[in-house]
Amino acid sequence: MKPAPPAHPLRPSSNGRTPRPTSEEARVRVPTGRSILRSLRVKRVPAAAVRSLVVKCHYLHSMPGVVRCCYTVNLGSELVGACVFTAGARQAHHLLAGARPADVATLARFWMADGLPPNNESRVLSLILRKLRREGSYKLLVSFADPAAGHVGTIYQAAGWLYLGATEPERYFELNGVRIHPRSASGRFGTGSVAHLRRTGLAIVARKSPPKHRYAYVLDPSWRWRLSRQPQPHPKRGGQASQRGSPSNKKRPVRSTTSAQAQSTNSTTYKREVRLE
Repeated sequence: MKPAPPAHPLRPSSNGRTPRPTSEEARVRVPTGRSILRSLRVKRVPAAAVRSLVVKCHYLHSMPGVVRCCYTVNLGSELVGACVFTAGARQAHHLLAGARPADVATLARFWMADGLPPNNESRVLSLILRKLRREGSYKLLVSFADPAAGHVGTIYQAAGWLYLGATEPERYFELNGVRIHPRSASGRFGTGSVAHLRRTGLAIVARKSPPKHRYAYVLDPSWRWRLSRQPQPHPKRGGQASQRGSPSNKKRPVRSTTSAQAQSTNSTTYKREVRLE
């Protein structure tokens, strides 16, 4: 007696080896991690659209001030992430020679929901960078990774950001367990004086944060030469550094040149500098 054929037989594939799924099987198939990453969508939104989400889900539990632009991240109809760019530090534009404060934006908040496939942060960053590059509003993006929170900037390294070294210790305020930037405190309370705020009854404390890792991404390649800091090897957990994405430290052999060659080289260099100016 022959066995009964399956209710939904698999169609043969073109190579005659791997069976093709039927339409019913395709509808119930669990999506792979790669397909989920490709399904992520980013959308520019007003700051009010992400404020509550950032305050609730980001580890700092606060919304930064002087917001430049915000993005939401969606997987279908589900909100799974948010990204906030701000004006950042007042001297951030000094990282690019000849830049104005409006040429630089700082990635101040970036949150993605748990349970997403690996590399989801890098995927979202690449989508946002593509949009910002197309708009042409900024020349440089800056972001920081906080070692105190266990961050070394892995997502920035994977997305091709340059590491520009560690920052100086930063002063901040702490009010009822919430961290506040002095500039935000001045805008909120009218003063940045801890003594004055204490006299008003606020239990505010001034602290200093440890140095952070500074990363930068040049949106306009023609401005790459304007970087005022030399990119360094990417930091790794445990204090080790990676040479990937950083200039080599190996010494190159010196090649002898004639005086005519040297003069020609100096002339070419001078003409290039004149053009860049």
